[in-house]
Amino acid sequence: MVRMTTVENAGQPAQPSPIADLYETIERRRDVRAEFDGRPIPDDVLRRVLTAAHSAPSVGLSQPWDFVLVRDEATRRGFREHVLAERSVFAASLDGERAETFSRIKVEGIVESSLGLAVTYDPDRGSPQVLGRHAIADAGLYSVCLAIQNLWLSATAEGLGVGWVSFYREEFLRRLLHIPSGVRPVAWLCLGTVRALADTPDLERHGWRSRMPLEDVVHHERYGGSSPR
Repeated sequence: MVRMTTVENAGQPAQPSPIADLYETIERRRDVRAEFDGRPIPDDVLRRVLTAAHSAPSVGLSQPWDFVLVRDEATRRGFREHVLAERSVFAASLDGERAETFSRIKVEGIVESSLGLAVTYDPDRGSPQVLGRHAIADAGLYSVCLAIQNLWLSATAEGLGVGWVSFYREEFLRRLLHIPSGVRPVAWLCLGTVRALADTPDLERHGWRSRMPLEDVVHHERYGGSSPR
């Protein structure tokens, strides 16, 4: 079963209470692959989504992210060829039922989406004294992930789809997009208008994994601690 969302309602979120709307958006968010229809994103909608990403919290207010918008078809096709090659490498490591299951799962929507969006991490942003990063070196990287989540949820609220492509080598993407040395490519996101958003995530629908019950990941007082009686 799918819930239909189209570009016609992009930029016109529903009107329930803000709290209910937030939880509904979180529930509706999907890692989109096959549902993109390739239509352009209205400029005002794209700006709102990017503004939401740029509004994310960051360690020491370093704002260590950059967003590279990729519309060029040749660039996207070149990236897709690399991704498909890496998919084949992973597929070759699977056996039996796992290999059969993976063969049915689409892992990218690079060409079909409205555009590609590469998100990078600059560890020198705000240096040398990044407040709050002295004890946790990866705090800046976590900040970039918060920006991605902001982007993902705002895109969902706008009626858009997002797919995070992870079958690539960082050095390939660095060369492809001329990303400076020292700046880390964190994500290639497929962003665009969609025909529909599935009610069930792809990996669950195809039987790759199931979502764990909340109770399995909540601990009390210490890791492994059970709920008090």
